Amino acid sequence: MRICVATIVHHPEDARITHRQIQALLESGHEVTYIAPFTSCNVTPRPEVRAIDVPRAAGSRPGRTLRAARSALRRGVQDADLLLVHDIELLPALPVHRPPTVWDVHEDTAGGLTARDRLPSALRRILPPLVRRLERRAERRLHLILAEESFRSRFPGDHPVIPNLTYVPDSPPPPPGDRRVVYVGRISAARGATEMVELARLLKPYGIRLDLIGPVDAGIRPMLRDAQRVGLLDWFGYVPNRHALRMAQGALAGLSLLHDLPNHRESMPAKVIEYMARGIPVVTTPLPGAVSLVERAGCGVIVPFRDPGAVAEAVLRLRDDPERRTAMGAHGHAHALRHYHWPDHAAEFVTALERWADVPGTVPLPRPTRPVTI
Repeated sequence: MRICVATIVHHPEDARITHRQIQALLESGHEVTYIAPFTSCNVTPRPEVRAIDVPRAAGSRPGRTLRAARSALRRGVQDADLLLVHDIELLPALPVHRPPTVWDVHEDTAGGLTARDRLPSALRRILPPLVRRLERRAERRLHLILAEESFRSRFPGDHPVIPNLTYVPDSPPPPPGDRRVVYVGRISAARGATEMVELARLLKPYGIRLDLIGPVDAGIRPMLRDAQRVGLLDWFGYVPNRHALRMAQGALAGLSLLHDLPNHRESMPAKVIEYMARGIPVVTTPLPGAVSLVERAGCGVIVPFRDPGAVAEAVLRLRDDPERRTAMGAHGHAHALRHYHWPDHAAEFVTALERWADVPGTVPLPRPTRPVTI
């Protein structure tokens, strides 16, 4: 099968797109063309794919980005058996003449608009209904993959759910230490950025540092720079997911301090699962999915929303109880290995695409090519 995978929003090294889905397709012998913002993100495409470079959908020139995406998609689907897109922003750019097309829905765009404080309130009211209308239109015209069971309320059709799982090491990771706490992922106000800076301030007298690994929203960047400048925390910026999780191993705790917002309330706690996979005790706010998972696996502590003092107390209790945190790390890893190891579920994803493309066999991998810039 020849498949064209496209994103203009996500980082080219996005864990779900590149390290799970594209990797699964390559391991199954399929041929991949990958449209992504390689230059914008300073990423060298992997040699196993045919790469087409596009601008990233950010900034003040959306028209130019959409025109470039439309041109890239026309080029990418010329000999493709299937097109797989990852962004709602790409739906208006889909070519008229194209192979069977799949939209992988792994974000709640309309729900996320409510968390964008910098967006004018009028737009926060107007845009969500328009996004829902575009989603309903897409469901009638495209195949869909859903990343969350909760998305079925938005898309009532019979669509496969391919959740955001992770790679879980077969052998137990190193036990949790007692000198640092970590956060891996996008850093924003709705994900607890302000609380984490205050947490770093509370933990500094105890010799415990905070490591933040991930890209940051523009409005939060000055606060993080100031905190790093005075030695409160270490912010490493964007790091590919597989490397970021290796960096996190051995931490005293992994933080998931999401606020109580509609698009967080029903989501699968992917970050919690990633910490569990690396044997890191979890400290999480009481969103339903996170509470259920942490209590079921016995792998962490629940703290109130927007309460850095309670988070600091939880961290210090873990520091003072090495047996408890070691047990939490071991329980989390074992539970993740049994239930959330991506290779155990990758075949379901590949089979769905093969069925939609109606190409049961495989094709040889392409020779490495240089990216084509649009």
